[in-house]
Amino acid sequence: MPNSPTLLALEAFPTQLALLYAAFPPEAVAWAPASWDGVPSEALTAIEQICHVRDVEIDGYHVRLQRTRDEANPFLPSLDTDALIRERSYDQQDAQAVLDSFRKARAETLELIRALSPAQLDRPADFKGYGPVTLRSLVHYLSSHDQQHLSGLQWLLGKFSSRSAAGAA
Repeated sequence: MPNSPTLLALEAFPTQLALLYAAFPPEAVAWAPASWDGVPSEALTAIEQICHVRDVEIDGYHVRLQRTRDEANPFLPSLDTDALIRERSYDQQDAQAVLDSFRKARAETLELIRALSPAQLDRPADFKGYGPVTLRSLVHYLSSHDQQHLSGLQWLLGKFSSRSAAGAA
């Protein structure tokens, strides 16, 4: 997978995430719309989005990638986003610290992926909600997850920007 479009997207994501989050005015980072209809990601505020991305990277994909590399066909559970929001007080997190932590974690993810052999990329696992996967497919799902959250943040900016037209919903 060296220099594949997927790896290049994974590498670019921390900067894209930070730039998009910086586009939110301070009063919008914890704002939630009256309706989440149409949101292309989980229904999370901007600060919750970046905390979620960080935690999925560290507690989700780091573990999933390592277990798939090291274990015979492991079962990979999903994370409970709602529980993490409560337990880790996402709304109280410092955004810059979250983004810095995420950037470091993504560098570790890329290092892990780049060290994989073709045979390791084909190792199987069973991912809750996805079914049978390979380590290679996990890399694609991680990139897809990134794109969902960029879209979710863009969607939130659109909702926030149009709130006066909707009666400040």
